Amino acid sequence: MRGFEIVSTKNQDDLNLPKRSTEAAAGYDFEASEDVVIPSALSNPFFKGLNILSLGKLKNIRDNEDLQGILKPVLVPTGIKAYMAEGEYLQLVSRSSGPIKKRIMMPNAVGIVDADYYNNPSNEGEIFFQFINFGVKDVVIKKGERIGQGIFLPYLLADGDDTTEKAQRQGGFGSTGQN
Repeated sequence: MRGFEIVSTKNQDDLNLPKRSTEAAAGYDFEASEDVVIPSALSNPFFKGLNILSLGKLKNIRDNEDLQGILKPVLVPTGIKAYMAEGEYLQLVSRSSGPIKKRIMMPNAVGIVDADYYNNPSNEGEIFFQFINFGVKDVVIKKGERIGQGIFLPYLLADGDDTTEKAQRQGGFGSTGQN
């Protein structure tokens, strides 16, 4: 039991559910739910932050919070949420054409959507793809453009995992990495 739904706030936005493009495709193609600009490396705050670090230009940076704000990728919304069986997760990967044709890549390389992300109280489980643009021109992602793929996969648990206390998910995107 696994699949995709449109989040309730975007039910009227004429979105497509992810689908496989060919018979042997492992990944389901995700589309952007709105137009998004991914700034070029020359203007992208992420790369400005790396430049600040590499050149030691920290005089205008007050603290780690400022630096964290600079080093932030662009989130592209999909308007899609995924449900899956226990013991499964959805792996998010970029399209192979992203770096070559558009000069964009996912800074996290692989995204993981846990089963309990579905219908979370924070954002209903909407899936986002993270991107940075290492090209010299801004990249405009248009609504309906394919931006990445999702692959459902099983996972295994370590011995003794059932004896470890676990919290209930309370938040949305990135909420399991609070510590």
